[in-house]
Amino acid sequence: MGYELIGLDMDGTLLNSEKKINSGVILAIKEAIENGKHISLSSGRALAEIEEYREQLKDMEYAILESGALVYNLKNEEIISASTIDEEIVSKIFDTVKDKDVFIHLISKGRSISPKRLIPQMEKYQMGIYIPLYERVCTKVEDTVTFHNEDKQGIEKINLFHTSPQDREDTRKKLQGLPIVMLNAEDTSLEISPLGVTKGYGLKKLCKHLNIEVEQSIVVGDADNDLDVLKTAGLAVAMGNANANVKKIADVEVMDNDHDGVAEAIYKYLLEK
Repeated sequence: MGYELIGLDMDGTLLNSEKKINSGVILAIKEAIENGKHISLSSGRALAEIEEYREQLKDMEYAILESGALVYNLKNEEIISASTIDEEIVSKIFDTVKDKDVFIHLISKGRSISPKRLIPQMEKYQMGIYIPLYERVCTKVEDTVTFHNEDKQGIEKINLFHTSPQDREDTRKKLQGLPIVMLNAEDTSLEISPLGVTKGYGLKKLCKHLNIEVEQSIVVGDADNDLDVLKTAGLAVAMGNANANVKKIADVEVMDNDHDGVAEAIYKYLLEK
């Protein structure tokens, strides 16, 4: 049974260290699709946060976004699957961090919602590399909690950016026991998703939609928020720049994100060249 689908994490995987997509990777994606294979993003990003790459990825049909909370058909602009965090749980999360120095980032209806005044200070939360992206794509509000309490459109994912890993662990401990999924991302970010919703959940939803077995899927990743989906896929591929946790559970390893590791994964394992 050959592989029919490859899921690609974005930051640290599809995107190089300058947050761009190498031309060799674009060509590999195009060739795979021309050969009848399915290519999907497998990202924690919101729909709004991939807009600037849509032209380069115009051949790509699917996207697992928001850490699995949104599975989307990019060609038809159609939602395949969507999940939100229960409002009562959202309130408890907000209450837990109300007295902490935390950058609260919300993903709601595909929007990336951030506190306007804190975006220039993202370096303080170990997220400085994302300042240009957030300036471009975010729905900027005075206060994310106040905005949501008035907006009430449902939250697919909450990102809590902390000033230190230790502070993140303190928040994690306080939230332990709530019916949510918590994943560490970057150096100090805590990603919160609905219970049972992960990138692996999104992969299963997409495979069911495409009528293929999960064992026929490949996933490429580099960080802890890829661990679940890598364990779910038929073949787990670690980038050369992946962390130790990813490399430990991966089946194979390819070059890093600055040297077309994704293209290597496509040619070697999806197209078997």
